[in-house]
Amino acid sequence: MPWISAEGLTRRFVVRPRAAGLAGALVGLLRPGGTEKTALDAVSFGIEQGEAVALIGPNGAGKSTTVKLLTGILKPTAGVVRVGGLDPWADRTAHVKRLGVVFGQRTQLWWDLSVGEAFELLAAMYEVPSADYRARLKRFDEVLGVGPLLGTPVRQLSLGERMRCELAAALLHAPELLVLDEPTVGLDVAVKLRLRAFLAALRDEGRTTILLTTHDLGDVGALCPRVLLLAEGRLLHDGPLEVLAARLGGRRRVRVTLSAEVPDAALVAFPGATRAGAAEVVVPLRDGEAMAEVVRGLLAALPVVDLHVEEPPVEQLVARYYEGK
Repeated sequence: MPWISAEGLTRRFVVRPRAAGLAGALVGLLRPGGTEKTALDAVSFGIEQGEAVALIGPNGAGKSTTVKLLTGILKPTAGVVRVGGLDPWADRTAHVKRLGVVFGQRTQLWWDLSVGEAFELLAAMYEVPSADYRARLKRFDEVLGVGPLLGTPVRQLSLGERMRCELAAALLHAPELLVLDEPTVGLDVAVKLRLRAFLAALRDEGRTTILLTTHDLGDVGALCPRVLLLAEGRLLHDGPLEVLAARLGGRRRVRVTLSAEVPDAALVAFPGATRAGAAEVVVPLRDGEAMAEVVRGLLAALPVVDLHVEEPPVEQLVARYYEGK
C-alpha cells in the first residue's frame, strides 16, 4: 500500500445563504436550509514515501480541501484516506507530529518573539533532542542563511526572510510529510531560486514526502516529477507535467533560421511546419517522432544556419485549460 492512500475521497458541505443584519442571522439560525456542494468527488490516488508531488488546479478545484483531508483538519464525507498507516482525522495527535506545513500567506512563527525564540519553542513542542536541534539549525543556516536572523523579531522580517524561516521551522522536527501551500508567493527571483534549490535537495534525499500546492508551474517543474490536476473536485490527471502538456496539445518544436527564404514545396516533408518569418520556420514534433531524426531531415533539406528546440508552453496550455478553452 502507498504511504499516502486516498480511495474514493469525498467531501461535501452545505452552503447556507443568509440575509444581511440581525434579522437575517436569526432566520438563518431558525431555518438553516442551504444547498449541498461537493468540494471533492470520489478522488483516488497513492503517493509513495519520499515522493514529491504537486497538486494543481484552478481556484475552487478542491486543492485546499484535499490538503485539509490529508492533514486531518477535515473529516471525509465518504471514502478512505491513510497517511503512513494512520487516519489523519481519527489519529490526529499522532499524525500531526509527522507533519511540517508552510503556508505562503500565513505564519507559524510568533510575531512577538525573535526567530531564535520561536525555533526553540517549536523544538520544545515537538520534543526535538538538543543535539538534533543544533545540527538542523546549523544546516538551515548553511543552506537558508537563517543564522543572522535568529535575534530578529519575527514581525521585522522581510517576506523573503520570513519564508526562509518558515521553511526551517517546518523542518525542525524532521517531518515525514512536508506540505507546501504557495511557498514562493510574492518572493523575488533570488529568494525563490534559493528555496527551490533547498527543496530539491530535500526531495533528492528521499526521506521526506513533499506535497506542493501552487499556481506557479515554475515551482512544479523544478520540484515535482509528478502532478495531480484537480478541477471541480475531480482528479483529471495523474502523471508528469510534460504528459499533461501533451494531452492539452503541447508539442516540442524545432525553430530553424534559414540563410534564405524557401518555397512552400520545401516544407511539405515536415507536417505542421509554419513560417515564423521570411527565413524562419517552426516544426512541431509528432507523437513518437525522434528529435534527432527531425533535425537530420531539416539539415538535409533546408539551408539551415541556426536551430534550437522549444519546450511546450506549459503555463499557457494549463491556463487555457483552466479557462475552459
